Amino acid sequence: MAETTIDHTVTSGTFSLDGGTWDVENNAWVVGDASRCVVIDPAHDLDAVASLVGDRTVDAILLTHAHDDHAALAIEAAQRFDASVHLHPDDLPLWTLTHGDPAPSFEPLRDGHSISVGDSELTVIHVPGHSPGSVCFFSEDLAWQGSSPVLFSGDTLFNGGPGATGRSYSDFSTIIDSITDRLLTLPKETIVLTGHGGSTRIGDEAPHRQEWIDRGE
Repeated sequence: MAETTIDHTVTSGTFSLDGGTWDVENNAWVVGDASRCVVIDPAHDLDAVASLVGDRTVDAILLTHAHDDHAALAIEAAQRFDASVHLHPDDLPLWTLTHGDPAPSFEPLRDGHSISVGDSELTVIHVPGHSPGSVCFFSEDLAWQGSSPVLFSGDTLFNGGPGATGRSYSDFSTIIDSITDRLLTLPKETIVLTGHGGSTRIGDEAPHRQEWIDRGE
């Protein structure tokens, strides 16, 4: 069976919520083997994502959450790649903000659900806090730059701590609980591939939990 690999691009655009707009750079991920793949958070530039996909079949568009910098192009990506969009249903309010009412439909992600990608599996971990339906995708056997396991953390955990919780539909105490109970319990060597910026490891972040709580959102 062909090896399952991770491809990555950084795309530039904006994030808008609560009447404000900010310039952002997002990480978009393509995970798969030589013939099939999934796309995680196809942000801002579908041509850049398509260059990673190549001539492979896209089985799914997987969203870590529905903020517009991650989800605005999801429907266009689904049409371009002839694939379904997958999102946790608790993010429906943000999905509606991004896509209008009535918003296009999506396939629901459920906590603990396993998604087959090549010869690997991605497990859905529901981690509310940054948004109600935020999820991470965890794989025990995928590797990034030679290291495994791998966690695609979206905007829940970064190099330096939790994602922002100062805007609508987010909550600081909830994200701390999610990270503590669902992520810091993963193997300490787990590589964290984030929604923005560089990677980190669970073992590098865990010792700083109290610092995050002290500084607040």
